Amino acid sequence: MQFDYKFHKDTAITNSATSTKMSFSPDLQRDPTFFVGKLNKKIPFREAISALHDVVVSDLRFKPKDREEYRAWAAEQEKLWLSDYMAEFQIEEVRQRMAEVRGELDQVYKEKNRVLGPFNTAKKNYFDYLYQKDKDAWFVLDPVITVHPDEVFFECFSQDESTYGKLSSSYNVFTEINEFKCGTTNIDYSAALYNEFQKIRDYKDTEFKIDPSGFEALTTNEEVYKEEKIDLPDSWVRGFLQVSSAMTLPATAFDLHPMDIFSICQYLRRFKEKKGPRALRFILEPGKPVQAVFEPWYEVLTFHRSIYKGPASKTIRIWGRRRLLILERLIPIAKNFRVVLLGNGLPSFYIADLGDMSFTLGLSGWTANDWSRAGNFDLMAPRGHVDLLTQEKVFNALKETWFGTPAELSKKLDLDTATISASLTSYTQAGRVIYDLNSGLYRVRELTQEPLDMKQLRFSSPLEEKADQLISDGKIKIEYSVKSDILNIKGTVKENNITYKTEAFIDKDQRLTDGSCQCSFYKANGLRQGPCEHILSTRMMMNRKV
Repeated sequence: MQFDYKFHKDTAITNSATSTKMSFSPDLQRDPTFFVGKLNKKIPFREAISALHDVVVSDLRFKPKDREEYRAWAAEQEKLWLSDYMAEFQIEEVRQRMAEVRGELDQVYKEKNRVLGPFNTAKKNYFDYLYQKDKDAWFVLDPVITVHPDEVFFECFSQDESTYGKLSSSYNVFTEINEFKCGTTNIDYSAALYNEFQKIRDYKDTEFKIDPSGFEALTTNEEVYKEEKIDLPDSWVRGFLQVSSAMTLPATAFDLHPMDIFSICQYLRRFKEKKGPRALRFILEPGKPVQAVFEPWYEVLTFHRSIYKGPASKTIRIWGRRRLLILERLIPIAKNFRVVLLGNGLPSFYIADLGDMSFTLGLSGWTANDWSRAGNFDLMAPRGHVDLLTQEKVFNALKETWFGTPAELSKKLDLDTATISASLTSYTQAGRVIYDLNSGLYRVRELTQEPLDMKQLRFSSPLEEKADQLISDGKIKIEYSVKSDILNIKGTVKENNITYKTEAFIDKDQRLTDGSCQCSFYKANGLRQGPCEHILSTRMMMNRKV
């Protein structure tokens, strides 16, 4: 997917003995979005924005060692070893001839190194310079900034697309707010800015600006603009959509003291596993301290400052735990950490309470399982058939205030909450709305320059299209019951002369909380990659009956 950006100038930070000025250049091809203010919470903001940078450059994918030079050396040595072996069976003249050839080869190698030496040295120096001076050539940074009436928030993904970061700053972080205009924009952001962020000090006046001057200059022909065409993979867009969908799902939540997060990070720093299993297991007992078990050593840490207040005992395992080290920098400025776990092998979220700021770290099920490839969490979100006119009505009502809860919109529009939730889910999948896990409300966030066509989003995935076809072919029969506000749907699905028994559990917010099926997809993955087409068709069939 190609994105065209147009910037008035480069983003820059200027530092002096008494002041720091941060000026981010927004994308001029999007609706005008800007913000100008002075920072009040300087050090916490510096640490939080640096942690966001740690998300951007994070890449924990397995990188095999480059053994090309060794293989080339071994190939040459094999010839020499073979010649030495064969020389034992030859006459003295052959040995002398081989010594002469070996000497000639040495001369050839020396001449090769003499000719190519300056080139190899220059190439190494060039890449060293890029790494030190222009990391943009190494890292693809993709921050998105959104300005709302109550806060400014940044979003980004890691290089391996398994880690999501969101920094929200309320207006209390700023002492003076000169002007702002709500909206979402991409910014011209270079990796070199990280070093400039480190120069922010409490005794300096620090101005934060999403520069509005570029929009004022659009009417003249005298300005020179910086234009970029970036071909981002579809996985980048899909990852953002999956994160917001996953945030709306039922989860187990508990609080951890900052020193408990420190204990987890310290343990991960001290010990490096060499073999599996590599899970971090949270043991949750109502009214008791939260415990964490580190595999494969099965070392147990008990967090006496953090008491689990949930109604039932649970043990939840997560993988890709080394990504939690991103939280280290936030420990000195955090008041509390809220942990939200979707289940075994499912995504997890860690929300750092930084006072007037919050930092949300979203981790996919495990490092190699990024947000876009194997997650279909949008299929577990509230679903229903809502006409386009009603959806637009809900979105326009949300855009009037830029954020709100389904209950507030339901009261405002005189629509039931199920219709509101289904409409917001559609716009979440279209990249126009994001769920704020920290505040528990929906926010307008236009991810792309041009809104995606809602008519093209009838099916959010091939699985949903298959489920719809099963219903159209009359392959499904269901029965249902309600107990403790949970809708239990049991179904039989016939496909290719095979009958599958399915079960789906829907809560009062129309979210799929659990399910089961006899197909191979479910047996292999459970709900870790979203529901199979059989569970999904069972749920969709119920929606159509109602």
